[in-house]
Amino acid sequence: MREPTPRLIVFDCDGTLVDSGHIIVDTMTLVWQGAGLVPPTPDQIRHQIGTSLDHAIGALHPDGDPEILQQLTLACRKAFVSDRAAGKYEEPLYESCSGVLEALSGVDHYVLGVATGKGRRGLNHTLQRHGIAHHFSILKTSEDGPGKPHPEILINAMAEMGVSPWQTVVIGDTIFDVTMAVRAGAKAIGVSWGYHAPEMLTDAGASVVANHFTELPVDIDLHSLGFILL
Repeated sequence: MREPTPRLIVFDCDGTLVDSGHIIVDTMTLVWQGAGLVPPTPDQIRHQIGTSLDHAIGALHPDGDPEILQQLTLACRKAFVSDRAAGKYEEPLYESCSGVLEALSGVDHYVLGVATGKGRRGLNHTLQRHGIAHHFSILKTSEDGPGKPHPEILINAMAEMGVSPWQTVVIGDTIFDVTMAVRAGAKAIGVSWGYHAPEMLTDAGASVVANHFTELPVDIDLHSLGFILL
């Protein structure tokens, strides 16, 4: 009997696995205020979640000179680290996330990964705290290449896992996730519970948008993606 073809399933983290938007919004707002600047609106900040921190700050303060942008980036990193160490970093898993990851990782020919705008330390903390780190065979962070939507970290993940784009699907809540997948030649599944509207994900190239975690392995007809997940 022919062996099933390996499949690489790459999840975003913030807004897909965990709800961390409130932390990011509060931290950036305080950092901007501490620098004597008018902070971006919460919606503006949420729209940038998913890219690397330096890219997000550049987009949120486009008229800032390089020194100011560097100061804002450093201040945000320090705030994230100190809040995490102090136990203030509450980013709950989305409903049914753990059970779905358990089911997917139990399929022999599936390889699960994460591609995120978080730094390596932040991602490791999140996955370990929620007891889901063991489900993932490959992790790509903002330290591994250009941030999303640039496809480099996904291309490298596919190469390291020995799979082709047609064997790969990215699951994420933002247009940055979807665009990264499209540019790498992979499929993208959007999720509606994160920080970008479903129609934005579809317009960016998502083949389908899930409304609940349990739809990912069970309810979505992935034949319509040209990708058989189950």
